[in-house]
Amino acid sequence: MVQQNENLPLFLAEATKIGQEISITGKWVPTKKSGFFRKSTESKEMLKEWEDIHVGAKGHSGILSTEINHAVGEDAVLIHHVFKDAAALVDYFSSTGTKHIVALTQVAKPQLHMIRGVNIPDVVSKALTEKNVKGVFGEFLFGFVKDNYKRPDPETAIMVTAKWTCKPGASNHMDELRYWWQCVGTDAYTLEEGLLRFEVYQVIGEDALIIHETFKNSDELKFHLSKGTAEKYKKVIDKIAITEGYFFRGPVSWTIRTYSKFLRLPATYSSQGSHFTQAGGNMSDGTGD
Repeated sequence: MVQQNENLPLFLAEATKIGQEISITGKWVPTKKSGFFRKSTESKEMLKEWEDIHVGAKGHSGILSTEINHAVGEDAVLIHHVFKDAAALVDYFSSTGTKHIVALTQVAKPQLHMIRGVNIPDVVSKALTEKNVKGVFGEFLFGFVKDNYKRPDPETAIMVTAKWTCKPGASNHMDELRYWWQCVGTDAYTLEEGLLRFEVYQVIGEDALIIHETFKNSDELKFHLSKGTAEKYKKVIDKIAITEGYFFRGPVSWTIRTYSKFLRLPATYSSQGSHFTQAGGNMSDGTGD
C-alpha cells in the first residue's frame, strides 16, 4: 500500500517566489512534413515567421523572457515565453499574437503547450483557445529552487518541461502520481546537486501534472536519467501514468538523447536559438546575470 499522505519536507513546502508570472513552453511543427534530409518550404517559412514573432515579443513590455528554439533532428520549434502576469499574456495574444496568427497557421500548426504559474485565470486559457492552441494549464503544487533563484548559465543549463497524465481506471492514481513525484523531489534535492530547479504543477481539469526541471549541465542530466531519480522512480510512475511530451531546451548531448530514448520518453530536443531576457531576469527562469 503506497503511503500517499507523507508530509512534504521543508525545502519542497516553501512557497514559490514566481509570483504572478506565467510561463508558456510549446511546440510548433510545419503543416507538411519534409523529405528525407531536407526541410520543407513550410518548415523554412515557419522558422522565418517565428523569428518575426520573436522581434515583436521582445519589444512587448509584459514579456520577461522569450526564446525561439530550433528542434534537433526534426522540423519543429520549441517556443518559450515568460509573462509578467495574466494581463500581459492576454495583451500579447491580442496584439503580437493576433498580428502573426494567420500567416503562421498557413505554414505551421501548434502541438502541446504547457502553461504554468501560481494561478491561471480563465482569461489565460481563453486567450490561447481563441488562437486554436492546444494548451494544458498547471498551477504550482510544490518544488524547490536552489541558489536563491539565480539564473543558471544559459550556455550549459538544460530545462526540461513535461506532462504526465494518469492512466484511467483507478481513483487513487492522482494521489499516487503526486506522491511519487514528491519522492523524486525529496531524493533529488541531495542526490542530484546539479538539479537546480524542481517544480510540480497540477493541471487544471485533468488528472495530470506538469513537471519542470533545470539542470546545471548535460552531465547532471545524464546522471539524473542513468543513475538518479529518473532511473529510480520511472518504472513505478509508468505503472500509473503516461507522458504526453518531454521538451528539452539547452545543449542536450547525444548521450542524453540516447538515455531518454532508452527510457521511452516522447522527447523533443532543442538548442537555444533567438532569445531575450529583460534586465534582471525573472523568477520563473532565474534572476541576475
